[in-house]
Amino acid sequence: MSSDSDRARVAVGAETSPAVRFRIDSIDVLRGIVMVIMMLDHTRDFVHSQGLFGDPTNLQTTTPLLFLTRWITHFCAPVFIFLAGTGAYLQWSRRKNKAALSKFLLTRGLWLIFLECTAVKLGAFFTLDYRFIGFFQVIWAIGVSMIVLAGLVHLPLSVIAAFGLAMIGLHNFLDRIHVPVWFGPPAPSPGWKQALWMLLHQQGGFQLFGSGPFIAVVYPLIPWIGVMAVGYAFGALYQLEAKRRRRLLLILGGVVTGLFVLVRFINRYGDPSHWRTQKSGLFTVLSFLNTTKYPPSLLFLLMTLGPALLALAWFEFGAPAAGSSSLGGKVRNIFVTYGRVPLFFYLLQWPTAHLISVLLHLIAGKPVRWLFMSPLDLFSNPPPQGIGFNLGIVYVAWLIGVVLLYPLCKWFAGVKARRRDWWLSYL
Repeated sequence: MSSDSDRARVAVGAETSPAVRFRIDSIDVLRGIVMVIMMLDHTRDFVHSQGLFGDPTNLQTTTPLLFLTRWITHFCAPVFIFLAGTGAYLQWSRRKNKAALSKFLLTRGLWLIFLECTAVKLGAFFTLDYRFIGFFQVIWAIGVSMIVLAGLVHLPLSVIAAFGLAMIGLHNFLDRIHVPVWFGPPAPSPGWKQALWMLLHQQGGFQLFGSGPFIAVVYPLIPWIGVMAVGYAFGALYQLEAKRRRRLLLILGGVVTGLFVLVRFINRYGDPSHWRTQKSGLFTVLSFLNTTKYPPSLLFLLMTLGPALLALAWFEFGAPAAGSSSLGGKVRNIFVTYGRVPLFFYLLQWPTAHLISVLLHLIAGKPVRWLFMSPLDLFSNPPPQGIGFNLGIVYVAWLIGVVLLYPLCKWFAGVKARRRDWWLSYL
């Protein structure tokens, strides 16, 4: 058997015994990179002077560096959710038991929604304010998408792929539907139909049952459910021989990226915000890249997932091998470690970034009370003037946070590799 075939057999997670657990190195590398970049975004939220209430993508007020600091983090959620679907397919491919997979997706999805409303809220705000259920962000979107996927997995793979692609490609026709956005008292809470629409396709907030705890919907579910469904179907590529898979990854990545450039240039469909000529060539490029994330437009997903597919091809066949003693190999191993414990890293990076911000503000003699306030209180009592720091401090704080989390992630990755406890699959 050729070396390429040997690598393919290991890469797709072929098992020699039920007790052995395989990982796909290239997927872990990409997942680890986007997790680390995700922490940059959340560190900026807490540390930057405009973190909580500024808009780094507003071309009238931003700088190129601030815009790109935010823009690079756009890759995180699409890749994270897409690869969660791929991971579900690979789990099925090793066991061929859709009933067990469906049960796991359902229970893990419910668990993720619970974590969004508890651990994530506590880490992000250092409060468990009972008036505020939480921000429904990426973990919530993954949780609900897994619950939907628990039913979809019983359909033919082609149907799952068609469902996901249709949701991604067509959902921007819904952009014309808007309901009044509400972010807390004294404005009246929207009715259940408006609240349902916010859960599905529009950012906003509402009180549960009309007068109960507040929910802020950051990640509407459409088209994230479709992204996970397409990611699940994409997992079938890892059943192919290595050279053919690489060729398909390069073709798919190139086509998706090319579609982004073409459709964005036409400027007719695919994003509610059109690009325009700006005050300089650089800002015109930024306008071209400034696609809509909430909910993610067709162009936003083409822009992020296309390069991600190309990266998978590179990490599998072009980058230094895992375990290599070269500098590139060592860096790759670091990202593999983060990528093998993505939820563990995600849960820890919130309080880590938050605590670093508290310490920086204390050292600089700046107010810290706002860093312990509930979002409902922050809406009515914004942070005082003078808080936060420049982008240089943000980057230093981010790197410190990433380094601090590495030993913990390495330890937990080792635990998951050595042990087979059922609960480890939920972290």
